[in-house]
Amino acid sequence: MSDEPATSPEGATAERRTTPFRKKFSSARMPADSAERQGRVTTLAWRLLGGRDEAMAFLNNHDEMLGGRPLDLAVASVEGCEAVERAIAAKAVA
Repeated sequence: MSDEPATSPEGATAERRTTPFRKKFSSARMPADSAERQGRVTTLAWRLLGGRDEAMAFLNNHDEMLGGRPLDLAVASVEGCEAVERAIAAKAVA
């Protein structure tokens, strides 16, 4: 390996830039408590509603009784998460 600077195709000298500790995410990450609630309701829905397809359909579509999309409500607050958990339990019994 040479200590000479890299050259571009046009012959211009350019310094090599490396970023060994580059950020992997460019957008804001979900807070840990929100992620925990998301995982909790997703797992509960998966178990009680009969699998992946049923859980995804419930969590990602607007629910009239909850007044919103269950996954959004669960992630937004503890109260929303509890309401979604109750709705999943009620739907599983029905």
